[in-house]
Amino acid sequence: MKITSSAFLDNDKIPPKYTCDSENVNPPLTLSAVPKEAQSLVLIMDDPDAPGGTFTHWVVFNIPPSTMQILENSVPENSIQGATDFGKVGYGGPCPPSGTHRYFFKLYALDSVLELSEGASKEEIEDAMEDHIIDSCQIIGLYSRS
Repeated sequence: MKITSSAFLDNDKIPPKYTCDSENVNPPLTLSAVPKEAQSLVLIMDDPDAPGGTFTHWVVFNIPPSTMQILENSVPENSIQGATDFGKVGYGGPCPPSGTHRYFFKLYALDSVLELSEGASKEEIEDAMEDHIIDSCQIIGLYSRS
């Protein structure tokens, strides 16, 4: 399984368009080699370099396994968004207070569909995913404010 972006390479800088310094929309992502037995996908974007510990920027679950791309500024049809550490549902782009931070876009293939509602927390989603992960992958983007 693989996740890539046409906006940035793995371990490369995320363009400002996808951050709090500009349009603050999600970057385009391409998903490939999803296991045939997958029943749903989960995407978690977080920043382990945040001063108060890992900060959740975006959570999308019950993504149909047939999804091959997540378009810029969109959520895959029939998927559900969870809550972020910004206290809202939906994408919240990189906005580090200082220094360069790493933003992990983690994709998980599950053997089930999660029975959770919109606004579920990352912790609730991770608990529900336990023992259901078939495969996973990630891409890391970097960002520092000038």
